[in-house]
Amino acid sequence: MADHSHIQSESASAGSEVERIYSRPVTAIFIIFGGLIALVFSLALSVSFGAMDIKFTMVWEAIFNFNPDLKEHQVIWELRLPRVLGCMLVGSAFAVAGTVMQGMTRNPLADSGLLGLNSGAGFALALCFAFAPGLPYPYIILFSFLGAAVSTIVVVGLSASVRGGLTPTRMVLAGVTLSALLTALSEGIALYFRIGQELAFWYAGGVAGIRWEQLKIMFPWVIVALIGAMVLSRSITMLSLGEEVSKGLGLRTGPVKLAGVIIVIMLAGAAVSVAGAVSFIGLLVPHFARKLVGVDYKWIIPTSAVLGALLVVLADLAARMVNPPFETPIGTMIAVIGVPFFLYLANKEKREL
Repeated sequence: MADHSHIQSESASAGSEVERIYSRPVTAIFIIFGGLIALVFSLALSVSFGAMDIKFTMVWEAIFNFNPDLKEHQVIWELRLPRVLGCMLVGSAFAVAGTVMQGMTRNPLADSGLLGLNSGAGFALALCFAFAPGLPYPYIILFSFLGAAVSTIVVVGLSASVRGGLTPTRMVLAGVTLSALLTALSEGIALYFRIGQELAFWYAGGVAGIRWEQLKIMFPWVIVALIGAMVLSRSITMLSLGEEVSKGLGLRTGPVKLAGVIIVIMLAGAAVSVAGAVSFIGLLVPHFARKLVGVDYKWIIPTSAVLGALLVVLADLAARMVNPPFETPIGTMIAVIGVPFFLYLANKEKREL
């Protein structure tokens, strides 16, 4: 009887905890809509700026009244529009991947780059370029998913194989170690098969090569994964409260974690396949989203998607302005912010241990 009362009190406590976390919906809605407006202006600015500066009126005409005889319209449609839309999708994908990972693992350092997913996808791409040159993009994106999946399994396996099990620091160490190994192997493949030029884009992280053909394939994968993340948002919120609390609320943690991992692999694999191994987006954005809208993932996920898209669009714009007419890889631009933030979080995590 005492055990039954204890279980009931734990469930009641868990229920009150879940009720407590539904906070700041008005702030979240304001940030999401404000972020979308800022994103539209950023997209327009990014399309108009480049080696050939184009007026906003010309951008409007090219989108709604395309004239193939005008050089400016061709530049907008063939080069700049797919590039900025690719930035938007890549930013949302990496940001939500990091958000889902941090929520499921309760690991504030979780990010697809730090945990080895990006390097796993990049290694798979190196194998594609070396052994199957000219492989159609649909197959490239599938190999990217496979590489991210294998990396996830290895990182989780290494972290769980030692005494103490999965901890945030252990997962990051395993991810960084695996990333270093796979990057070294990729570079060795690049030297041996003389494909360094093809892989340089993926190492640095860039969006200049994104075209409509890639977006048409990438778009449904990212959208389905984002919708899946929203469907799982309540379950991820429960997981973020702890394993015992979520089980006390009747959550089947195994299937939720499996679905979450599949979503992360889809998002990270799709993003890496078009933009390369860009780290720190999934580390930075979820933290800012939680600070702004609270700890309910029903609001954190869409906020992260919007802020991630805005971050990458602005980073790409800044990358073109730093040293024109040359372009700085967006991976470098984001790392300038991401590395100090990671060191701050790692130091904070160490103090709390």
